[in-house]
Amino acid sequence: MVLVTGGTGFLGSILIKQLIEAGFRVRATKRESSVLPRPLEGLSGLEWVNADVNDFFALADAFDGVTQVYHCAAVISYHAADRKRMMAVNVEGTAHVVTLALERGARLLHVSSIAAVGRGKNGRDITEEDLWEYDPNQSGYAIAKYEAEMEVWRGIAEGLEAVIVNPSLIIGPSAATEGNGSSGSIFAQLQGGLNFYTAGSVGLIDVEDVAKAMVLLMENRTIRGQRFLLSNENMSYKELMTRCSAYLGRSAPKVMATGFMLELAWRAAKVLSLFSGKRPLLTRETARAANLQMRFSNTKIVEATGMAFKPIDDTLREICYRLLTVQ
Repeated sequence: MVLVTGGTGFLGSILIKQLIEAGFRVRATKRESSVLPRPLEGLSGLEWVNADVNDFFALADAFDGVTQVYHCAAVISYHAADRKRMMAVNVEGTAHVVTLALERGARLLHVSSIAAVGRGKNGRDITEEDLWEYDPNQSGYAIAKYEAEMEVWRGIAEGLEAVIVNPSLIIGPSAATEGNGSSGSIFAQLQGGLNFYTAGSVGLIDVEDVAKAMVLLMENRTIRGQRFLLSNENMSYKELMTRCSAYLGRSAPKVMATGFMLELAWRAAKVLSLFSGKRPLLTRETARAANLQMRFSNTKIVEATGMAFKPIDDTLREICYRLLTVQ
């Protein structure tokens, strides 16, 4: 039996679909209030259980008979108000998963993030060897994901058979239209029309490829006690906005937003949110990240699995098509 935490999420739901299609019996956790993704309704071989990762005893019941655990449950947010919740779910919840995997002798694949990886030195691409370093500008999400990953390393030191993956920005059509995580925020802004681009760059990967890599790593039991960056293509935000604008039939942003402009913009967005009652799409943390030059190496995952990635342009076209058809 395979256990997937966070089964109703963007990544978790895609992973479950791939596992079921490959013939695995899957048990997936969800919150009692969660809505099941439509593609997963009524699937043979799939069992849903109500088990919050912060409820140790409900989670313990979900581990009965489980030999493999994919830990996808997490809170993704760049809002300061969510920091306490992220620490509870991402860190304490992961500690529960690690403890139970150790007790039951289950193999664990933990979904971390590139937010828990350090910066590349001397202009080179970031690799698995770059260690996260704290600085006052680190986002609450980065801190929570780093501390969650430390719980997994703690388990590995105690004998846990585990692998960690650190995906870059995960994209796919459902994130664009359902507002999932940071990628959903980017495409929501594109849909609304953008006049500015930023100087930063980002690593991109299709959600289907993330799930595929996770299964390949889980099934190779010679791989343990390691982490793997999952990223397909590095792209500047200007190039990302230009390509997507073309697919949406709109003019590409022509003005680069400076750091000063972004500082003003996130403050203005915060003030406007007080009147609208809606959360701002731009926050201090996302504004500061927008000018970071981030480039990631996928050499390790390719060498370990022989994986071939889906062309990222195909994914961008699918996202933009979905945006156009749901308007």
